[in-house]
Amino acid sequence: MPRYDLIIKGGTVIDGLQTPRYRADVGIVDGRIAQIGRIDAADGTEVVDATGRIVAPGVVDLHTHYDSQLFWDPWCTMSGWHGVTSVVIGNCGFGFAPCKPEDQDRAMLSLSRNEAVPLATMREGMPWDWETFPEFLDSVDRAPKGVNVMTFVPLAPLYGYVVGIDEAKDRRVTEAELEQMCELLIEGMEAGACGWSVQIAGDVGNVQLDHDGTPMVTDLMPENEVLAFSHALREVGRGTTQITGELETAALIARESGRPNIWNALLADGALNQHGSARTSHGEALQRLKELNEDEGVRVYAQALTTNFASEFTFEEYNLLDAIPCWKEALLGTVEEKRVKLADPERRVAMKQIHDDRGGLFGAGYPQSEIKVHWISSDAPDAQRLKETYEGFTIGEIADREGKHPVDAMLDVAVAGALMVGFATPMLITPPEAMKEIATSTMALPGISDGGAHTKFVTTARYPSELLGYWIREHEIMSLEEAHWRLSAYPAQAAGLRDRGYLREGLPADIIVYDPETVDSGPQERVWDYPAGEWRLIQKAIGYDRIIVNGQTTFIDGECTQATPGLLLRHGTD
Repeated sequence: MPRYDLIIKGGTVIDGLQTPRYRADVGIVDGRIAQIGRIDAADGTEVVDATGRIVAPGVVDLHTHYDSQLFWDPWCTMSGWHGVTSVVIGNCGFGFAPCKPEDQDRAMLSLSRNEAVPLATMREGMPWDWETFPEFLDSVDRAPKGVNVMTFVPLAPLYGYVVGIDEAKDRRVTEAELEQMCELLIEGMEAGACGWSVQIAGDVGNVQLDHDGTPMVTDLMPENEVLAFSHALREVGRGTTQITGELETAALIARESGRPNIWNALLADGALNQHGSARTSHGEALQRLKELNEDEGVRVYAQALTTNFASEFTFEEYNLLDAIPCWKEALLGTVEEKRVKLADPERRVAMKQIHDDRGGLFGAGYPQSEIKVHWISSDAPDAQRLKETYEGFTIGEIADREGKHPVDAMLDVAVAGALMVGFATPMLITPPEAMKEIATSTMALPGISDGGAHTKFVTTARYPSELLGYWIREHEIMSLEEAHWRLSAYPAQAAGLRDRGYLREGLPADIIVYDPETVDSGPQERVWDYPAGEWRLIQKAIGYDRIIVNGQTTFIDGECTQATPGLLLRHGTD
């Protein structure tokens, strides 16, 4: 009778602890690693030939927004395709619990803009069988999962539950209300949360705004509220915090809570991401992180953007221009209202001025001439003519051909197509030396995948494959041993995820088997696989033979097995 449910035979083991790689077999029994060594193939019910392959711990993806998607996509793709076996949800202070039944649509409206999750999809795809945060955890626990899930207590829903989102924007909370929110935070921690999260991005330069273009309820939090939540976590005595905001606020939270903080975001100079551009150079950020951690002893991790950045966008629903007032005003409202505003010559004056003063589209570093009309929907008015005339051409080519300002050229195409026009930016390539500096810094955690968010704009959840392929195979910015520590064991430590992120006998078998010579991301494509018929951008993974969660294979050569062995990891453990 076979001794092992699964044997991974003949691979090169990289255990996630920066131990030098070695050749060994891995035997799995009842979802756990039973032996690492030399194992007879005849002792396995199933045997995977891993000759020439790397056998490594599954990736821990700390920054996702799968809070809704996990209910209709158990494998949390894109992350699940790219070697991720554990995800953390509830980031940036955004989420859906606690939430009163009458406030459910208001909660989804917020996420439809600040994280760009399609509203129709959420309405159709979420079960909403909870009100309190513990009830939400129970719902996640019941849901089939192809990855393990941990969650922060997001702070924005606490304001919505106790005060009401819109009222809490008009006035600061009372001491009694703040005390009640802290009690709800502690209740969430006792139920199994791994900490709390928040966005404090202010009202200037913020691209993560509410559905009506106003700051999120936490964006203007005063210090006394930050301190109250920090002291509540200190009272609990465990957990991690996460902030999208200023580094000094992250330091304050870590200092006052006595708990680690994960700060977003560390970006190489010149890089952009869906949270906007960095406000300080990466050199300044690294120096300050060094002072905080090594000199002051305050534990602040930096979530680092480790993918080259490109995006697609339509003007039907786009929030990443909200930092620019003239664009934000034009892109609020219904599709028809946006179409009218974008056609208005008077509004275009300010848009052109931004272009001319800052250089490039939106002043965001993208050369105007290189932005492309990527696709025009067949449902657009006069679609065939528009496709033949504009599809595949850059804005610069169209502007030259028609004698127009680039902003006019772009918006004329968008308006003619009833905004059902997809534009693609060029890839912003981070210099390898800059990426090496941020990715190998002592406090850096690779990622900012934003999996589950901005799904019509970006595909940054491919980051594990890009790190292993492009940055290591092509540019050798670090060793594979270091990479797997940073992808798995180090983020697990940061989030309080116990007994995962590395390979050792007796631990849960979250394992990836991949070809280091071919691991990569596939081409970007649009797929219509969301509830309510909505589409998203994806990039599937290449080079992964197996992705294994709790001893069960979820993907073989990129194909899903339909297995759902994932667990809700309350308090960071099963």
